[in-house]
Amino acid sequence: MKTLLYDTLVSFYHLLDPLEEHADEAEELGSVLRDAVPDGQRLLELGAGAGHGAHYIQTKFYHVTLTDLSAPMLARSKALNPECEHLVGDMRTLRLGRPFDCVLIHDAIAYITTPEDLSATAATAFEHLRAQGAALLIPDCVKETFVESHEDHAGDDAERSLRCISWSYDPDPDDDTHLTDFAFLLREYGEVRAVHDRHVHGLFTTDTWVHVCEQAGFQVDIISRPLPAEYVGTGYTDKMFLCRKG
Repeated sequence: MKTLLYDTLVSFYHLLDPLEEHADEAEELGSVLRDAVPDGQRLLELGAGAGHGAHYIQTKFYHVTLTDLSAPMLARSKALNPECEHLVGDMRTLRLGRPFDCVLIHDAIAYITTPEDLSATAATAFEHLRAQGAALLIPDCVKETFVESHEDHAGDDAERSLRCISWSYDPDPDDDTHLTDFAFLLREYGEVRAVHDRHVHGLFTTDTWVHVCEQAGFQVDIISRPLPAEYVGTGYTDKMFLCRKG
């Protein structure tokens, strides 16, 4: 399903997801990868989006390649992170033909909605790692701890304003997805419009994550990440999957 947020609404994205809110988490994720691969210099991020996390993580690596399906989002990342390599690509099928020390898949993996596509994504990470490399896969949610939740968002700059409520829920607990509906009020050059944007996200058990990564060839460790206070008690999980290639 094509979403508006990563296409025609990209000019509002920084108002929904400010750059500075990624600093602490990016420092933590970069440290996890650095500890896993102390000599790592080459990082591949699959689904890098607007490059907000990469803006901070790149300081820990010599060469950073950022990929995403959305060309408009990559354009924003390229403006923010001009020193990084940017490539349009699908994390399920991408094959660059060169190895990296580390692979990171963060928010965008939420849009993988079937076990088969999750397996394909894990295979992409494995294929792009050198021996003794590591991939860090970070789901927003896992099935056993998901709960319905909502968030309010607001942001302004000199040209645009955004007010939004996002609502995450699971209409069918027996499948592998949940929904997040965004209701936007957007003001641009004095004009206000209302936009509804639905996002379909994958929702897998912890066992499924581990099994898929092991089937790809990884040795898997489940580690915790610190969650912002506002995410505690919501459907967000603190689980990350650190996948090592032997």
